Amino acid sequence: MLSQVKVVLVGTSHSGNIGSAARAMKVMGLRQMVLVDPQCEVDAQAIAMAAGASEIALNATVVDSLEKAVADCQFVVGSSARSRTLSWPMLTPRECGERFVLESEQAPVALVFGRERTGLTNEELQKCHYHVAIPANPEYSSLNLAMAVQTLCYEIRVAHLEWQASAFPHQKDTVDYPRHEELERFYQHLEKVLLQTQFISEDQPNLVMNKLRRLFSRARPESQEINILRGILTSIEKVSK
Repeated sequence: MLSQVKVVLVGTSHSGNIGSAARAMKVMGLRQMVLVDPQCEVDAQAIAMAAGASEIALNATVVDSLEKAVADCQFVVGSSARSRTLSWPMLTPRECGERFVLESEQAPVALVFGRERTGLTNEELQKCHYHVAIPANPEYSSLNLAMAVQTLCYEIRVAHLEWQASAFPHQKDTVDYPRHEELERFYQHLEKVLLQTQFISEDQPNLVMNKLRRLFSRARPESQEINILRGILTSIEKVSK
């Protein structure tokens, strides 16, 4: 199960944080690191901060967009206090760990962390099915990147150990959920049809599309249901030409 979990770091600017995050991952048994548009190299400082987990940082997959990082994932959770313009389905760290255990039985899953200073953008947060917030002291809630990675990876490991001990319910029925890239194609198709039928404005399409993303994230449609919805969109395209 742990081999199915990706830890995705977006726009990391300090190499030491990559090393510290790798150390946090290895302590909890996770090994898949993905770096999205890193602003630094995996250098000597990263290796030093990894403290014996340098192979995770050195073997990290490097991509230029979040979409590429999570394309094959069926479940994506972004670490954030909250979306700044639109509320999104939230998980506690404990719920996040439990969901990862269930979801990773079928396909890769991803835990996404943002930039040290600014976190994830609203657009990046809206690529996630859920957001997770660490309930830190409201009077001093500053967590560095490695601390956040450590906390959430710990919850995943706890849930995994409970699953191994059969104290955690296994998924009884296999549900085929769409991968991220399949879901994105649906959103692109939906936006195209809504523009074509003039349901949304070309000037500000995201006003509606962001709310529709939130709706489908909450509903969590299965792959077959996405195919049905795309069939409906295709039929609308045919009659509206």
